[in-house]
Amino acid sequence: MLFRIEQWHAWAPGLETNEAWRAWSRQPVRVEDGNAQPACDFLPAMQRRRLSRLARMTMHVAWPLCGENEQLPFVFASRHGETPRTFALLSDVAQEQPLSPTQFGLSVHNAIAGQWSILRGQHGESVAIAGEADTFEHAMMEAAALLSDGASSVLAVIAEELPPAAYQPWIDDVPFSYAVALRLGTIQAHADAPTGDCWELRLQAHPGPSPASTWPHALDFVRALCKGQNKLEHAWKRRQWIWQRIP
Repeated sequence: MLFRIEQWHAWAPGLETNEAWRAWSRQPVRVEDGNAQPACDFLPAMQRRRLSRLARMTMHVAWPLCGENEQLPFVFASRHGETPRTFALLSDVAQEQPLSPTQFGLSVHNAIAGQWSILRGQHGESVAIAGEADTFEHAMMEAAALLSDGASSVLAVIAEELPPAAYQPWIDDVPFSYAVALRLGTIQAHADAPTGDCWELRLQAHPGPSPASTWPHALDFVRALCKGQNKLEHAWKRRQWIWQRIP
């Protein structure tokens, strides 16, 4: 699979610019999560109030990568999805309280992709993915399929929110809330993109146990972009993902 990274945008608490991400990439640390969330001032107040924190993060990173009135296929990927909203619903069930149909409808995994389509007036393809620790690479596979079907560009967002404390014994791969958006295009012979924007992603069998990743795969890839790294590998179970810059 070949990709051209046309643009990218990422957000985490305290990491709101590319310059901040470049500084973090040189010395990555767990940032203080707290309750910080993007302002999303580009949306009317009524629409902002309907968005969860995860949805705000997604809109914030994706919005500037899509031109006004531009129609782009959209891939939303999250391993865990709306854990705070789901936990609140389960708590209501445990306390035998009535459930909010609105909160339930917005808790499903494709709700954010639907909100994006509505807010941006998008009428094309959109897909929501939930995988394992390599959800990032599966999102790239989906984007590659959309590109091979003729899309000129695809917008892919990978987002995770720090889960409620009750989930932390089971969810250990979200060091802090983050969202990463990549605008992906094809690589053509006449492309004028800088050399560092082009990547190949390969999948091969991984024979041994998977080494634990220090950072989620999407954040690892942001580090590679910021540092000018030419190659990185991600292993999960029997899958070995190999990212290689194309010179």
